Amino acid sequence: MASPTTSLNVAVTGSSGKLGRSVVRGLREAGHTVLELDQYGERSPGFLRIDLRDYGQVVDALLGVDDRHAGFDAVVHLGAIPAPGLQADVATFHNNMTATYNVFQACRRAGIKRIVYASSETVLGLPFDTPPPYIPVDEDYPARPESTYSLVKHLEEQLAIELARWDPELSITALRFSNVMDPEDYAEFPSFDADATARKWNLWGYIDGRDGAQAVQKALENAAPGFDRFIIAAADTVMGRTSADLAAEVFPGVDVTREIGEHETLLSIDKARRLLGYEPRHTWRDHA
Repeated sequence: MASPTTSLNVAVTGSSGKLGRSVVRGLREAGHTVLELDQYGERSPGFLRIDLRDYGQVVDALLGVDDRHAGFDAVVHLGAIPAPGLQADVATFHNNMTATYNVFQACRRAGIKRIVYASSETVLGLPFDTPPPYIPVDEDYPARPESTYSLVKHLEEQLAIELARWDPELSITALRFSNVMDPEDYAEFPSFDADATARKWNLWGYIDGRDGAQAVQKALENAAPGFDRFIIAAADTVMGRTSADLAAEVFPGVDVTREIGEHETLLSIDKARRLLGYEPRHTWRDHA
């Protein structure tokens, strides 16, 4: 894998999205060359309009584009319908599954061995109408998709597992991002304390977009060959109340497997810290 000082040529799909904008900015600030691949964006040398559902466009774009690039070292795949309920379920399935297969397959044909992509916290069992098996949740229990959107995220992980098995040199990293937030979103956070159940659907988690970008960069630098998955969340919750109190009130029958810090995230980021070197730098509390 690349060292932190290695400059990479990186394609980023979904670059116009909330997370995509932070990722593109973060990669460029780190010295990487980025080509944005999306249906939406401003005409520029760093942007290419593309429909990820069209395999021909995807593989052609990754192999080379006149006056833009002659190939990539890595692909960051963020392009998708970003949540359940935004379009009909069948549209979400067809769009997201097709786009991800096309990107992964095009990478294989282009000889690109490094892929980082957006999986989702939803595979953990959100909205936790059925309580989680334990708290803090982590990557060790089987996926529990509860929506078509989440089902696709699970199937994408299964696809990645098999493609990495076929090619031992291929590295595919699934980042299970929590709810992405920007600083302008933080003014609303203090209102969440009025009802502990209002944000229980993702165990009161979130991720600052800038830390999401950091996680992508760390995965590009440090992920090993093969497939792996990582929960990516902020170090704290969206709540002013303590994490232990929230768990006790809303999930009284769920085993808490270790002592929890005052506002510590209940979406465990221990694995990402340990294997990727990920460490959140941003919290909404600095904006309160």
